[in-house]
Amino acid sequence: MEFNQYFVQGMALLGAGIAMIAGLGPGIGQGIAASKACEAVGKNPEAASDIRSMMVLGIALAETTGIYALVIALILVFFKG
Repeated sequence: MEFNQYFVQGMALLGAGIAMIAGLGPGIGQGIAASKACEAVGKNPEAASDIRSMMVLGIALAETTGIYALVIALILVFFKG
């Protein structure tokens, strides 16, 4: 059974859309991290620089998931194999 090119392209675009659902996780995680960092600075202002550096590291690690999903989606959209 052979699929035509339009079916394959449609499935690739559908897969790219599904891959971008992974962008929701980092957005929610970064919002929660920023919220908790603000709460921590409010409770302990002297530790603001330590809290900020830890928050930035956590946000950077969370963002890698979204970037990976974007790369996969772009590969699915532009790959003409």
